[in-house]
Amino acid sequence: MTATYTISELASTYGVSTRTIRYYEEIGLIKPERNASGHRYFTKKEKTQLQLIFRGKKYGFHLEEIKEMIRLFDEDPTGREQLKRTIEYGEGKISEVTKRIEELQAMKDEMNHLMNEFQKELNQLEEE
Repeated sequence: MTATYTISELASTYGVSTRTIRYYEEIGLIKPERNASGHRYFTKKEKTQLQLIFRGKKYGFHLEEIKEMIRLFDEDPTGREQLKRTIEYGEGKISEVTKRIEELQAMKDEMNHLMNEFQKELNQLEEE
């Protein structure tokens, strides 16, 4: 028998609310099965998809990008197309992060320069 999980178990596993998981279902990112009484149950597939969703969000992917990567895996179980697209999106994210790091480093350098100037000015004022 295949292991199944309740929405509460998965919410606890990933540290999110059950509402978050329901939202991902509403927008089509995951498609849990339902038992005879209508309660959702999740298989290893949905658990893996949720892991991909949370990892994707952590790295700044948009939900539409994540949805496409999940769809590609469903269409190509070898994962080849998903990996190609993930690499493409990943390269874009690395470029964004690199640019942001450069902007932050420039800001830090400017702030250090200003702090040095302020310290010089304060030293001169205190010597007078």
